Amino acid sequence: MQDAAVLKGTKDGYEIILDENANLKDIFSSLRKLLDNLKTQTASTNPQTIAFDIYTGMRLWPAADRSELEKIFSDYSTFSVHKITSDVITKEESNRILEQSSVHIVDRVIRNGQEVHIQGDVLFLGTVHEGGKLFVGGNIFVLGNVQGIIQAGAPDLEDKMIIGDVHNAQQVRIGEQFEIVADMKREMNSGTVIYMNDLHVLDYGKVENLKQINPKFYNQIGGVING
Repeated sequence: MQDAAVLKGTKDGYEIILDENANLKDIFSSLRKLLDNLKTQTASTNPQTIAFDIYTGMRLWPAADRSELEKIFSDYSTFSVHKITSDVITKEESNRILEQSSVHIVDRVIRNGQEVHIQGDVLFLGTVHEGGKLFVGGNIFVLGNVQGIIQAGAPDLEDKMIIGDVHNAQQVRIGEQFEIVADMKREMNSGTVIYMNDLHVLDYGKVENLKQINPKFYNQIGGVING
């Protein structure tokens, strides 16, 4: 019978491949056998700590089974688990990825004291009153009226942008950087692009220069800014 736990050498170290079709009892038994053999082989040499990557294929291991796996490794003082990976993700993680990759059309009023948090890009058509806050994980395209605080790349992504007229805003933020708009004394219009430059400082440009400002984003939208 094929072993349910197989050792493989990689350029980064060692990987243990667990048979995605085997039952847990066979996997754990095969894993202990593998680790016992490795322990014996390394006993005559100078023992070194080895951290293994565990690969589970198309099988997603719940927390309880992962805990049992790590408990086995705890019996071997020089062996540990570096990470556990698979070719599948949870439903929650899938929903989070879809949420982040979506463009949300938001047409609402955000009043003083209110905070709105949205993942993904946002086309904003509403109003952010003074004292209101709009925190967005992606880019913000402003076609509405912003008098409060808006943040793209929340909480700490610096490759996002705010595009549009925000001259009435109290504060603009990208990632963890921010500026008070009243202090900037800049002319803005619907074609203004606020972004993080190479010095990690908020900078301002024009939408027709988007290819130079953010080539990756420009390519994503197919260069439609310039037709």
